[in-house]
Parts: sequence; structure tokens; C-alpha cells
Amino acid sequence: MSDTAKVLFFATLREKAGVHETTIEFQQGSHISDIKNIVLEKFPALGSSMDTIIVALNHEFGFDEDAVPNGAEIAMFPPVSGGEINQEKTPTIIGIVDHEIDINEIVKEITLRTTGAVCIFSGTVRGVTSRGEPHQTEQLEYDAYSGMAESKLRQICGEIRSRWKDVEGIALVQRIGKLIPGMVSVAVACSSSHRDSGVFEATRYGIDRLKEIVPVWKKEVSKDGEEWVEGEYLPKRGE
Repeated sequence: MSDTAKVLFFATLREKAGVHETTIEFQQGSHISDIKNIVLEKFPALGSSMDTIIVALNHEFGFDEDAVPNGAEIAMFPPVSGGEINQEKTPTIIGIVDHEIDINEIVKEITLRTTGAVCIFSGTVRGVTSRGEPHQTEQLEYDAYSGMAESKLRQICGEIRSRWKDVEGIALVQRIGKLIPGMVSVAVACSSSHRDSGVFEATRYGIDRLKEIVPVWKKEVSKDGEEWVEGEYLPKRGE
């Protein structure tokens, strides 16, 4: 008797496969490596991507030797380019949103009576790029594996709190959809009682880590065409 699994494709893999979602059948006791072979047979156009493909099994990074249970949700995507929980003493805001990011509201939410410092990083859509190959951007389209992305944002918050004990509030918000130059695409903020309590370092860590492990991608649209921007970081077990 065969087991079944739902397979989701994102970014370039979605375009190569021609679908966002499919259902596959596999033998009981199969591993992720077996699932990859089944998917490749069904979607040969993915062949050129299989060496760098990242797999998530039920919202956690999966590896070739991992067993796949019946009814699993499997996501396949390239390296990433890159809700709200409020607690009285450690406010935490995370979100994958499709609307404008309100920086002032974020600052308000993570500011307590004891807060004396708030550090904010906001990423904006760049219209002109001079680093590397100079080019102009007319639009960015962000996509995300939202369920897993929110889980990884929560993980990053936990990592920050374990490293910087004096951090009070944390916000990690990523916008998806179509954005034009000048729009805020991501916001990371940390608050604490004093500026020397690690808020600068924690905020930098937050955005760098988001770009590593949160499944978010962007398609760059210019007058010369469009292209998905992929990263190079491959996750390790336990991340």
C-alpha cells in the first residue's frame, strides 16, 4: 500500500515545475532522497536545480536520510534570498504580511516603560544598484512559505533572547507581494533599557539570520526582464 504526501514548490522551482502544489505517492519507509527522485521523474525540468534544492518536511528543514511519514507536507525551494505574540515584559512581533509595514507602530509595540533604546533596521526596495553589476529595478515580487517562515521567525527571536539577555522587545516583519522602489520590504527592531545592552548587535543578527533561514524569495523585475534572486546559504540540521 502506498503513502501520499503534498509537495509545494516555491520561487524558481514553482516556475520550472509549472505548478505550486502536487500530490505524490511513495512506498512506506521512503526517505527524502526517494521523494526527490519521484518529483524529478514527474517534473524533469527541475533537474538543473536538484543539487541546490532545499527541502522542508512538515515545516522543518529536511535532509536526504529523513524518513517521510504518510500525509506529510513537503516544500521544495531554492536557497532563501531571505502573527504577533505580545508578552508584558518581552513583547515579540513577528509577521509575514501583504500590507505596508508601519515602523512607528512597531516601535510603539516593543517600547516599555523601562525602554531607553530602540534599534531599527528597515530594508527598502532599491531602484538603482551600483554594487556588482549595476542595474535598475522597477519592481520586486516577494514570495514566502508562510507557515514555515513564521516558525523560523519565532526561532530567530529565541536565538536573540538566548544571546542578549537584556533585550526587551523584538520585531521581525517581512512583507510579501509586489513592491516598488522606496517601499519597506522588511523590518527588524530590538529594544532594551540602554543602548549598550546589545540592541545594535541583536538587530544586525536578526536581519542576517532572517536572510539565512527564513524561506522568503524575491523576483527582480527590470526593463530587461525578470529574475528570481537566490541566496547561497544551505541550512544545517537543527537550524
